[in-house]
Amino acid sequence: MRRILSIGLVVLLVGPGALLRAQTAALELVMFDSAACPFCRQWDEEIGGIYANTPEGRAAPLRRVDLHETPPSDLREIQRGVIYTPTFVLMLGGEEVGRIAGYPGEHFFWPLLANLLDEVGVQTN
Repeated sequence: MRRILSIGLVVLLVGPGALLRAQTAALELVMFDSAACPFCRQWDEEIGGIYANTPEGRAAPLRRVDLHETPPSDLREIQRGVIYTPTFVLMLGGEEVGRIAGYPGEHFFWPLLANLLDEVGVQTN
């Protein structure tokens, strides 16, 4: 009961948006890419410049990892399962919760990402 009152007080003091920010604070989209990947370049051209300014980009900030470099320690196990570039892995609290293998173009990317975010309870529209 005390916890519920504390959460309610936080929402009242800082607004309902603070609760969403707290829920998505550990959410990130990891993009495994390669300099030799034409689909990665296509993603960069079509989406890369605007991603951070979209609701999806604010909910799941992008973290890029070169598939051919030594991965960060927190992504070693996940990178072993990446075959195609780009591969987008949605992470929540350090755990994989969804994945998009390849880049099917911007008209397919956004709905696929929205579905992944929806599965973890994040609405972007």
